[in-house]
Amino acid sequence: MEYLLETRNVKMQKVYELAKRVAKSSSHVLILGESGTGKEVLAKYIHFCSERKGPFVAVNCAAIPEELLEAELFGYEKGAFTGAIKNKPGKFEIAHKGTLFLDEVGELSPKLQAKLLRVLQEKQVERLGGEVPIKVDVRILSATNKNLEREVKEGRFREDLYFRLNVIPIEIPPLRERKEDLKLLTQFFLKKFCEREGLEEKVISSEVWKVWLNYHWPGNIRELQNLVERLVILTDGREITLEDLPSFILEKKVEPKETKEVNEKFYFTNFPLKEFDEEGIDLNEVLREIEIYYLKKALEFSQGVKTKAAKLLKLNRTTFIERLKKYGLA
Repeated sequence: MEYLLETRNVKMQKVYELAKRVAKSSSHVLILGESGTGKEVLAKYIHFCSERKGPFVAVNCAAIPEELLEAELFGYEKGAFTGAIKNKPGKFEIAHKGTLFLDEVGELSPKLQAKLLRVLQEKQVERLGGEVPIKVDVRILSATNKNLEREVKEGRFREDLYFRLNVIPIEIPPLRERKEDLKLLTQFFLKKFCEREGLEEKVISSEVWKVWLNYHWPGNIRELQNLVERLVILTDGREITLEDLPSFILEKKVEPKETKEVNEKFYFTNFPLKEFDEEGIDLNEVLREIEIYYLKKALEFSQGVKTKAAKLLKLNRTTFIERLKKYGLA
């Protein structure tokens, strides 16, 4: 969490100032931003700057199937379902007097949205198979890279829950909009991984810095962290040079903002639809081709990051991977 404590970017300075101010309150906070921008790190920062004495408990709502997520959040009583051999408290109970961080909250099913809303209103939970309400004092910090306002308008997210969670919104800018922090972040990760591996701290050549400043960083801070870890382990010398960089970074050019916005908006409009004639068409085959086309395009647009590709197609990650396997694309 140390890399949160320093920034040269004006937008991030405002983010930290707001985070410190809201930390002292009990208000729910909705953290917005692209995948990999550090939403969970900011949530931890808010928690540890607060006066709450309980634990920080994190749950990734997109990583757990619905039926398991319900039990994970609310707990269950012995015998509530097959395999429930003993009582188990849920994350709400564990986070009592502390903070519950709901990552990817936009992925919650309608059923779990309703249950979450009830907990927020009543400040108590009922375990699966249980009959006695359990009082909980939990502050909710939630995060999403979805546009929840649009999800509400399109009926996929409850409006009343949205307003409950979105008392104080904080948006984290993507790494491409805070290039002033690239050197700070890189040096932090270099020191961290070199110390972990017992190596002399490595340095970045001036040529590499130039490439990194021109790179778009679609995976944000997580991508930078993973890349630095990879370079620390695979680079033989002390200095990291252009020869050590993966080819996709060397080949990637920065898109002008206007062009990027056009690409993001119209990227998926180029599928060559078949003409309808007297012979008709095989609709199932056409739908199959369309699905394969968009699965490939999503992977191409996300540079192979499956979680991001799934979100581009408004699918959860599990469903996306199942469809890739269905067509032999996994």
